[in-house]
Amino acid sequence: MKYLDEYRSEPIAEKLVAEIRHVVTRPWVLMEVCGGQTHSIVKYGLDRLLPAEVELVHGPGCPVCVTSLEMIDQAHAIACRPDVIFCSFGDMLRVPGSKSDLLILKSRGADIRVVYSPIDCLKLARANPDKQVVFFAIGFETTAPANAMSVWQARRQGIKNFSILVSHVLVPPAMASILQSPLNRVQGFLGPGHVCTVMGCREYEPLAARYRVPIVITGFEPLDLLAGVLMTVRQLETGRAVVENQYGRVVTRDGNRVAQDLVNQVFEVCDRKWRGVGSIPKSGYKLRYEFRDHDAGRKFGVEEIDTPEPAACISGLVLRGVKKPHDCPAFGKQCTPDHPLGATMVSAEGACAAYYAYGRHLQKFKEPETGLLQT
Repeated sequence: MKYLDEYRSEPIAEKLVAEIRHVVTRPWVLMEVCGGQTHSIVKYGLDRLLPAEVELVHGPGCPVCVTSLEMIDQAHAIACRPDVIFCSFGDMLRVPGSKSDLLILKSRGADIRVVYSPIDCLKLARANPDKQVVFFAIGFETTAPANAMSVWQARRQGIKNFSILVSHVLVPPAMASILQSPLNRVQGFLGPGHVCTVMGCREYEPLAARYRVPIVITGFEPLDLLAGVLMTVRQLETGRAVVENQYGRVVTRDGNRVAQDLVNQVFEVCDRKWRGVGSIPKSGYKLRYEFRDHDAGRKFGVEEIDTPEPAACISGLVLRGVKKPHDCPAFGKQCTPDHPLGATMVSAEGACAAYYAYGRHLQKFKEPETGLLQT
C-alpha cells in the first residue's frame, strides 16, 4: 500500500538506527509532540531501538488527554439536560470527569450520540427543532476547521438550535510552556505532523529561534519517526536549532491557507486550561463575539464550573515529558483502561494507554521476536 508499507521497511529502519548511533556522541532528550506519534513509537518499540544516548519523552499532543477536567464537567452538565442532544466523537465518552463520564450518563438516559463530523450535528438540529443540539468541539488546530465550518454553516442556514462547547488548544504555546518550565528536560522536538498539515511549519520558527531548540516536523510511520530523530540529533550535535520538515509529502511551510482563514473568521485566540498542566496564556480558541449564539458554554451558563484536578493522577507530568507512565504507582494497577484515573489512559492517543496496550505495564516485558517492526 503506497505511503504505508514502504514507511515500515525493516532494512531501512536498521540503516536509520545505525546512522543515529554513528551521529550521536552525548545524551539528548527529545519529545514527540503528538499522541499518534507516541503510539507508533511504543507499538513498534522504536524507543527501545535507539542508542542509550537518545531518550524519547512524550508530549501534550493528545487532544482528549489535555481537555481540562472542568471542561469535561461542563459537558456533563449540558448533556444531562432533557432538552439537549449532546454529540461527541467516540473517544470522549469514557474520559472521566470529577464524578462520571459521558458513557455512564448515556446509560442513565441522557441523549448522547457519537458522530463522525460536526456537520452531522446540523442534520440532527434540523430534524429535531424542539431540541438543542450541542457538539463537544475539542482538539488541536487539526480539527478546528471542521468545527469552524459547522458554526459558519449554522449561522448561514439560520440553525439556531445548534451550538458547540469549545475546548480547542494550540500546540506552539504548549511547547513554549514546556520549555519555560524549571522541570524541563526537552532539548529537541519531533513536531506534530497533522497540526502542521493545517497550520504549516512557519509558526514554529520563532520558537526554535527564541529557545534555541531544534523542531523537526515528523510523520507517524516508523521510518518517519526514525528519520525525524536522526534529523533532530544531527542538529543538536552540530549546534543548530531550526525548523525542518521531515513530513514533506503532506506538510508545507504555509499550510492550508483556506482552512486557516475559516478558523480565524470563526475563532479567536484565548487563554486555555490544560488537564494536568493548568492555564497556558493564548493557548486556545474561543468563538468570536458575532458567533456567540452558537456558544454552548454561554447558552447553558456552565462557564463558571471550576473543578480541581485529582492528586492521584500524574498525567500532567507525563504530558510535559517529566515522567513516563510506568513512573506512576497507579499505572497498570489502580489505573487501567477499564478503570482509568485520567484521560491519558482512556484516549486512543494517550501515552498511558499506549504503554498498557503494548505490554509495558508488565514487569517482564518480552521484546517481539518476529522482526524489528513487527508486533
